[in-house]
Amino acid sequence: MLLPDANTVERLLRHYRTQERSVLARPCDLSVRRRFEDTAYTLCVLMGERTAHEAVRAAERYVAQGGPVPREALEGLAGS
Repeated sequence: MLLPDANTVERLLRHYRTQERSVLARPCDLSVRRRFEDTAYTLCVLMGERTAHEAVRAAERYVAQGGPVPREALEGLAGS
């Protein structure tokens, strides 16, 4: 299983939050909304989630734990 780089996830999460504030400040600006949606989509793909909300939560957990889970912690999980 490939895991994303924690620094990349953290940077993308900060970018997402910045763009989220921009969309809230200028909800009718289509270019701002498009960039926000592109970032949300990238976050979904990177974190393997279907919605931006789930992807943000997964990214926050991932960054908080410091990145990839050690291999020993994965042993015993189904499919590992």
